[in-house]
Amino acid sequence: MQFKEIIGQERVKQQLVQTVKENRISHAQLFLSPAGSGAVPLAIAYAQYINCLDKGENDSCGECSSCRKYERLIHPDLHFSYPFFASANIKTAVDVLEEWRGMLMQDPYFDMDIWRSKLDAANKQANINIAECHDIIKKLSYKAFEAETKVLIMWLPEYLDKAGNALLKLIEEPPANTLFILIAQSQDQILTTILSRTQIVKIPKLSSEEVTGYLLNAGGLTEHQAIDYSFLADGNLIEAKALAADTQSDSSGTFTAWLRMGFGNKVPDLIEFTDEAAKWGRENQKNFLKYGVNYLRECCLILSGAEELVKLPPLTFETAKKLSTHVLTLPMAEAIIGELEKAHYHIERNANPKILFLDVSLQLVKIIKFKTLPAGTQYIYN
Repeated sequence: MQFKEIIGQERVKQQLVQTVKENRISHAQLFLSPAGSGAVPLAIAYAQYINCLDKGENDSCGECSSCRKYERLIHPDLHFSYPFFASANIKTAVDVLEEWRGMLMQDPYFDMDIWRSKLDAANKQANINIAECHDIIKKLSYKAFEAETKVLIMWLPEYLDKAGNALLKLIEEPPANTLFILIAQSQDQILTTILSRTQIVKIPKLSSEEVTGYLLNAGGLTEHQAIDYSFLADGNLIEAKALAADTQSDSSGTFTAWLRMGFGNKVPDLIEFTDEAAKWGRENQKNFLKYGVNYLRECCLILSGAEELVKLPPLTFETAKKLSTHVLTLPMAEAIIGELEKAHYHIERNANPKILFLDVSLQLVKIIKFKTLPAGTQYIYN
């Protein structure tokens, strides 16, 4: 991966190159970026530039033995760590390394949903466990095989939990010529003990012009479509690609159908939906609830008269507009958001999904059909 292959982020590229030229590479860096901004390819290109045997002024050569191995992600001194779904056969990240390499080679712009689709998630939750932390310590204790600098790229250290404390000494006092690059999306969810030991590199979301340019170069879209999709994606290249490919999740249809069942007080249909939702698996259930929260927040913008701020795909936007006009009120939308957020919290803590989704379904009936709002969501209008 070379810097020239990465979309946008020119300021960050120059900043990273400059640290190499001035020999002031911090041994532990935290790339803090929103989803779809290119933090992973930036980290790989940075590591490749550091270990390139014939560095150019602003990029690696792409031809030396080190660069060729980096291009195929098989350099013996390049290590990856990432969330995975532990099982009897999968104990550390290395056990799914082929799937990880395959995904990166196919497209270095991805998120947790795309990574989950490459694995057998079943009903498990992803994390970076203590066994993975011990494996990192073991790998980095070895001398470098070929390169001058060993590099560990950890994607989403938010999934470390308390197991990350095992890495504190290694991050603070690593072996000579060892570089840690942590790639995170939420600074607040990272262990403070790890955060305090890293140098933060903030990577901004892509500009609308950069996303539009990419979509036009990829082909298949008119300029008007590219501009619209760029606006909807809000700097997230992953979302922009999904819009362009028309591969939107069916969560919109499922969620709006669920709301209609509640509005129609169709209890048999709600029970059938509950039985189906209970089979989805925990991660898919969490994603569905998260989608519902985001969808209703967009509905709140419509109800507040701020349609120009809504970032829903065109067809989904029309459905949301009809729902907001004929069914929902602002207090009702906020009350449902509260119920979905509570359900997400309980799903994370292994609540029984059948009982939980049935309870939320009945709450939808109370809120949408009978307009009975939970305490604390009533408003006095002037």
